[in-house]
This record gives sequence, structure tokens and C-alpha cells, in this order.
Amino acid sequence: MISLINSPDSTTNYTAAIKRLARAIMMADGEFSLLLASCDVKRQQQIVSWLEEFSSADIREVLIPPCAKTLYTPLTDAIGTTFPEALIVRGLESVVEINQLIISTNLMRDEFRKQFPFPVVLWVNDEIVRKLVWLAPDLKDWAGSTIRFDAPNHEFLDRTARSA
Repeated sequence: MISLINSPDSTTNYTAAIKRLARAIMMADGEFSLLLASCDVKRQQQIVSWLEEFSSADIREVLIPPCAKTLYTPLTDAIGTTFPEALIVRGLESVVEINQLIISTNLMRDEFRKQFPFPVVLWVNDEIVRKLVWLAPDLKDWAGSTIRFDAPNHEFLDRTARSA
């Protein structure tokens, strides 16, 4: 059982969000899909490790460098010739030229579908979601709703401390 926060309702919400993300990855079944996930940057890695408990998929992570101008090139470089079953992309909130990255991703969106036969999960914050809506509406439409892992800071507990 994943213990993320104090209240049973909040724990249920986190567990439901993790299961929803795991299910979306599984449902892609060897085809490209774009998934958006949102939570505090400090919690992303912890949630990814919990996701791996819910999913047997080969999930690979890519950290986008702040100097990135495109999303496609760092992803293809990181993937190489061995495709994962899902790809999690972190670091977008630190990209200096985020507008350029979003616009170029929108322009190349068909290449993602052609070259990535697996789901791509973008960790986003509210600002990036707004930019996707305004700068890349076609790309944003592919993603549907954002899976949120939001909780007040005081409620988020370290898993090991909670289980002790």
C-alpha cells in the first residue's frame, strides 16, 4: 500500500492517480500516446518509483536539460535503438526556452507518433499546461486531461517514515 499523505481520502486520491497513469500506459499497447502528469518537482521521482510498483512496463526516464530547444532530439538520443514500453519526461519546468521547445514539439508532433510506439508521459506544471494550450493546441489535444498528484506540502509524507 502506498502511504503518501495523512488522510485516507488523500491517500485514495494519490493511489487512484497512480493507477490511472499505470492504466493509461498499459492501454497504449505499443502505440504512441501523450500523457500529462502534474505534481511538485520534488515529488516526481518518488511517484515514478511508486508507479513502477503498479506497472510491470519497462518505463524509462529522460531528464530534459535546461538548454534544450526541442523535445524530439533529446528523446530520440536517450532512447537509442531499444524502445521502452513507456517514457517519462522530466525537467520541462527548467527549460530556458520553453516556448520554443513547445512550439517545435507541436510542429513535429507527427514524428512522435511515427517514431515512438509507446506512451510519453510529460511531467508538467500549471504554467506548462497553459503554454501547451496557447502555443501547441494540437499537441495538447492529443493528451486529454492532466493526471494530477497535488497535495499540500504538510500532508506529503516520506514513504519510509510513514511505514515505520
